[in-house]
Amino acid sequence: MPGRKRAEPMSSRLFDEDAVADDVLRARFAAIVESSVDAIVSKDLDGTVRTWNGAAERLFGYMADEMMGQSILTIIPPHLHEEEMRLLNRLSRGERIEPFETVRQRKAGSYVTVSLTVSPIRNGVGKIVGASVVARDITSTKEKERRIRLLLREVNHRVRNQYAIILAMIRQSRSEASNAATFQKRLEERIWALAASHDLIASADWKGADLGDLVETQMAPFYPGDTYEIAGPSLALVPVAIENLGMAIHELALNSLRSGVLKNRTGAISVHWALAERGPIRGFSITWEERVAPGSKGPSFPQSGFGAVVLRRSVAQALCATVDVVCGDGVLRWRLAGQADRFLEPYQTAAEPRPTDGT
Repeated sequence: MPGRKRAEPMSSRLFDEDAVADDVLRARFAAIVESSVDAIVSKDLDGTVRTWNGAAERLFGYMADEMMGQSILTIIPPHLHEEEMRLLNRLSRGERIEPFETVRQRKAGSYVTVSLTVSPIRNGVGKIVGASVVARDITSTKEKERRIRLLLREVNHRVRNQYAIILAMIRQSRSEASNAATFQKRLEERIWALAASHDLIASADWKGADLGDLVETQMAPFYPGDTYEIAGPSLALVPVAIENLGMAIHELALNSLRSGVLKNRTGAISVHWALAERGPIRGFSITWEERVAPGSKGPSFPQSGFGAVVLRRSVAQALCATVDVVCGDGVLRWRLAGQADRFLEPYQTAAEPRPTDGT
């Protein structure tokens, strides 16, 4: 009849609906690829790049229009070109490619460590015609793993070193102790002093602990509530210096408790350190000085035992330094000097001096 609209065939409507659904699906897939935080790249079996998402632009530095139609070898370091060709050959044979870690090269020339997931791309009849690659930047993860390995090696080294120190403490403390109780007391004090230095190293993430903090930590058990003088720039010590200077300060304080200022709480103790330029070499020195009050018996310096070994020989040897001792006329002065790079973290510079009063 005139004016009557002819009904559209059912098959035509279904075809249109399927086409729309396919378009929606492709749009969603494209949005997922483009918004991914991982680089997603597709390539032919000869390595020609066909797609390159935004994350790939950010990771590798090449824009999509720079890479489309170019060889994927553009971002692969020369020494890994053969690896890439073997991978493409395996993929063309239908072999499964397990996720793996490798290195890629940015446009600026720097390398980036990535984790790659490679999947085959098939055509309408199921033939493999290319590959889709998801690349995730794992540079920070690998750096963390490297730091953990270094830390474990450092911990192992420190533990073995401390075993050796404790064995020396046992031998020397036994030789200088008059009885079992004194031996036990001295050994416990020295082990706790060593542990205190170790805590500073650990709290500084095994890098550099402040020298002033080390002095205050070691002096605290001997000088509670009193004041003494410390002076010097804020310096970050390497672990071996923390360990050895910590022992030295402890032994100097222990010696003072036996025969010096700390025995009668009269006189004064000062600990000061400095950096000095000696031509092309930068020097470091630390000095312990105590002066007893007039009329008091002057301090003595240990001639034997663990304290004598530490203060006269072992600390100097460990830090490639020299020791000078002056003892007489109511004064005891112990000075350790050496090259700054043996004591300080790299690139350490002198800072503002610490306050001259300690607790």
